[in-house]
Amino acid sequence: MADTTEHGADPEHEGGTRRDFLYLTTAAVGVVGLGVAVWPFINSMNPAADTLALATVDVDLSALEVGQAITVMWQGKPVFIRYRTPEEIAEAESVDPAILPDPQTDAERFPVEPNYMVVVGICTHLGCVPLGQKSTDPRGDYGGYFCPCHGSHYDTSGRIRQGPAPENLLVPEYTFVEEQQIVIGEA
Repeated sequence: MADTTEHGADPEHEGGTRRDFLYLTTAAVGVVGLGVAVWPFINSMNPAADTLALATVDVDLSALEVGQAITVMWQGKPVFIRYRTPEEIAEAESVDPAILPDPQTDAERFPVEPNYMVVVGICTHLGCVPLGQKSTDPRGDYGGYFCPCHGSHYDTSGRIRQGPAPENLLVPEYTFVEEQQIVIGEA
């Protein structure tokens, strides 16, 4: 019987090594192939480039006069900014939050600068855009915003007062970077 272990090679051990190598190589190629196939689906869940570009919006408030309002777009949504009159602020502060469907004080909504109301202009009922930004628009029974689609009335703090809307108008995250300059969104 001939010695099969010439030059220190063990045929059984050598075959096992080749088999292990083939298993590992096949598994690695399979994982890379799966990653290449799945990546477009994972990448499609990321925000669109135009949304990322609008992650923050700088707004100069210096041109606003008392009682005026502007609308800016942030992440594809209208944001209502109103330079409130002293009467509007007093009205908003005088409301007992216990009577509100979504209780919040005016100070909780606008703690830094109460003169400016900054809210996302989308009705919390079905996503309509309420009226009240223009001085000629109907502002509802409480002087804020009125959604004519289903009759939601918001006050001068953007709080729901009457109608089917379940929540107040959303206050987006914003910061004052200067006295009359804000950045809407997370900086």
